[in-house]
Amino acid sequence: MILLDDKTPVLLAAAAGAPPDSLQPKDEFGQMVKAQDSISRAMSDSIKNMDITDLKAVVTGENTFFKDSLQQLTELSVAFLPKLIAAILILWLGMKLAKWLKKVIVRGLERRGAEPSLKTFLGSLADVLLKAMILIMAMDVIGIKATSFIALLGAMGLAIGMALQGTLQNFAGGVIILLMKPFKVGDYIECGSYKGYIMEIRIFHTIMRPFNGRIIIIPNSDLATKSLINHTKEPQIRLDVVASVAYGTDLKKAKEVLWEVVNADKRIHWDYKKPTIAVSELNTSSVDITLWLWTTVEEYWDLWIDIREDIYIAFNNAGIEIPFPQVTVHQGRTGEPIHMQTRAEAARTALAEEVTVAAK
Repeated sequence: MILLDDKTPVLLAAAAGAPPDSLQPKDEFGQMVKAQDSISRAMSDSIKNMDITDLKAVVTGENTFFKDSLQQLTELSVAFLPKLIAAILILWLGMKLAKWLKKVIVRGLERRGAEPSLKTFLGSLADVLLKAMILIMAMDVIGIKATSFIALLGAMGLAIGMALQGTLQNFAGGVIILLMKPFKVGDYIECGSYKGYIMEIRIFHTIMRPFNGRIIIIPNSDLATKSLINHTKEPQIRLDVVASVAYGTDLKKAKEVLWEVVNADKRIHWDYKKPTIAVSELNTSSVDITLWLWTTVEEYWDLWIDIREDIYIAFNNAGIEIPFPQVTVHQGRTGEPIHMQTRAEAARTALAEEVTVAAK
């Protein structure tokens, strides 16, 4: 029995298309020998049944998985490339537009006289929001659905808003104050129990300095939602002064003395509004005369201090009495206590008197 090897001339001859008889093994005398080996028979059958076109397809790669994959990749690239170019254009133009809109917003705030901190913050906030919108648009053009992403951002924003509710209220109050400007740095305001000059307005709180030199930090939500008094909003401000005189004082003379004090002080402005001097109250121990004097914000407190001293000196020199609370004490007489009847005793006495009168 002859064993066939995969490198023998027989296989080579079979692959070359030699006749079947030539494939039979021969002995040393050149006679045909029938192959009894199973391996040789299996390989012979495989070579006979093999299609050369299939071998060519395997070698060249035609009609294979690789060819289909390459074709699908080519089709996908051709379909995706325009979308990618459109998304890149949207990003490029959108970033330019966001930058331009940020400048427009900042310029608008500058024309309104907004605070520098507010301009910077709102400009940055608008820039971030616009860029986020542009990114979502580009993702949608490519085919990436941003619905889930937006829902996730919404849920996160809701959770953060609930956790930072007080802080967000202060933030909103700060934006309202910086935009609407109910007061500015340097104003003297009064809000509830707080009184003082505004030193700094921040996004979340406002810093106030009262007369005692302390520093008060007030949340912006309180200043934005509660009533407040701005004493320095207008350039002219009225000073109210009360001068009290005793009962029996000549009011005409007292008013003349007060007019002399008013005319002597140049900080009192007559051109804005004429001063007013009139009786305002009849108290238990005094007659109150009120002076309405108009002055500038800068001179208000100096006038507030000096005018009272001037009135006291003028009243004293004119002999006008300035009253003060007095209590008159009467000393009772000592002796036996006074007997007082009760209602029952008084009724019996009246009944006895009626009976006596009837008997007569």
